[in-house]
Amino acid sequence: MRRLTLTPRADWREKAEAVGFVYHHTGGQAYWDEGTAYAFTLQEVEEHLEPAAAELHDLCLDLVDEAVASEEILEELAIPREHWDFVAASWRAKEPSLYGRFDFGYDGSGPPKLYEYNADTPTSLFEAATFQWLWLEDLLGQGALPAGTDQFNSLFEAMRDRFKVLFPNGGFVHFASDDEAVEDRQTVRFLEDLAAQAGLDPKFVAMNAIGLNEEGQFVDTDGYLLQAAFKLYPWEDMLREPYAANLTTAKVRWLEPPWKAILSNKAILPLLWERHKGHPNLLEAYFEGDPAASALGANYVRKPLFSREGANVEIVGAGAEPVLDQGYGAEGAIVQAFHPPPSFEGKHPVVGAWIVGAEPVGMGIREDDSQVTKNLARFVPHIIEG
Repeated sequence: MRRLTLTPRADWREKAEAVGFVYHHTGGQAYWDEGTAYAFTLQEVEEHLEPAAAELHDLCLDLVDEAVASEEILEELAIPREHWDFVAASWRAKEPSLYGRFDFGYDGSGPPKLYEYNADTPTSLFEAATFQWLWLEDLLGQGALPAGTDQFNSLFEAMRDRFKVLFPNGGFVHFASDDEAVEDRQTVRFLEDLAAQAGLDPKFVAMNAIGLNEEGQFVDTDGYLLQAAFKLYPWEDMLREPYAANLTTAKVRWLEPPWKAILSNKAILPLLWERHKGHPNLLEAYFEGDPAASALGANYVRKPLFSREGANVEIVGAGAEPVLDQGYGAEGAIVQAFHPPPSFEGKHPVVGAWIVGAEPVGMGIREDDSQVTKNLARFVPHIIEG
């Protein structure tokens, strides 16, 4: 694994906007950065990253199977008690998953280490699946990369085909997100397009526009029932909304399914460690306040159970950095061994390994000046060297 310095395409902004990647800058700062790329060997992908994602996915599913039968674990996960049966029923009914993303610390010299699992509402999907692939094709066409250069990336095809598996007879599916958050809306537009290519009939509804009819079923602004719906909105929030009481009776087939509330939660990190101590892809982790956490020493990372984009993640001890405080942490926190992402010329990449269904299908890289990947971290493309 190595960091490359490249010449950006002169027209990359126009090309990004032409395909709907309009959030290539965030807060005036570049989010997409093609002046940089990371190069991997095929061995690093096939023997390190892919197997790590596949094995951790299996361990996570084993944990869900245990959790739905354990009040103690559901309590540790801070899932509201009144929704325990709802979450467990979705698992027992084998409601299928669409996708997820494992975030790894990895430098090519050792096993990937799991920082967290974005199991419910992972973003950076469009740029990983589409725009970095278009970038690769352009550079190969220009001769800027050697013939035979590849990418770990079948994400587009895997997502489209997964919709076909989930809805083999087609059908009408709602897609929901915050319609004022540009990245969320464009991500969902991408998913709508994939669904349409898979033979579905997608219809968008803003999350805050979903209503209830007299029968207690969810409806969109035109009165159409939500029967199957993808929502780019986290379960930890949905389960605490005023309408959460109707989730059981509304009988919507949700993507992601309710059992993903178990995995989209940093509490799984100490739970996985407890069950698989010493696993090469796990970092030592405990619930905050657990006496066993003293094993981490004075230098560790504190993470709220629910947080996004590095918010309220704190490095304690050596290496401490300013904390991005966005108010997360009321439900509790975990502590994890300090394992900083590698430093390449002072920049810190985190590798996101994508799972669709149960298969590792690609990766995307976020790079930050900080050791904690935050909301302004840059997305940089990658290659597999031929």
